[in-house]
Amino acid sequence: MYIPPDFGTVTPYFFVADAEAFVHFLIQGLGGTETLRSLRPDGKIANAQIRLGTSTVMVSESSAKYPPMPSSFYLYVADADQSMQKALTHGATIEMEVQDMPYGDRQGGVRDTHGNIWWISQRLVHAPYSE
Repeated sequence: MYIPPDFGTVTPYFFVADAEAFVHFLIQGLGGTETLRSLRPDGKIANAQIRLGTSTVMVSESSAKYPPMPSSFYLYVADADQSMQKALTHGATIEMEVQDMPYGDRQGGVRDTHGNIWWISQRLVHAPYSE
């Protein structure tokens, strides 16, 4: 099995209304980097690939066949407090304030303007999760 560089076995694929604004949030609000973009004949995003840390996500403009479908994601960051502020500055709203969690993460949550929830998490311990 071949998986392209910078992709995982599972790659999130977002179908959103106003994909251009969503790509902007991924870059400005979550620190992503756009690596590829293709457009539909109407000029809307057919596929954009955004690198978030070690993961790539894909984004397309929604359509009647593929309507918007929000989801939830766990995003590891170097600094949860700073990352939360950046996301909030770029339009996200608070789901949960940043706090130290009993499982070794410093974590908060935001909802982006497209309805997706992002659990922004900074691992405080260098150990796997345990029961």
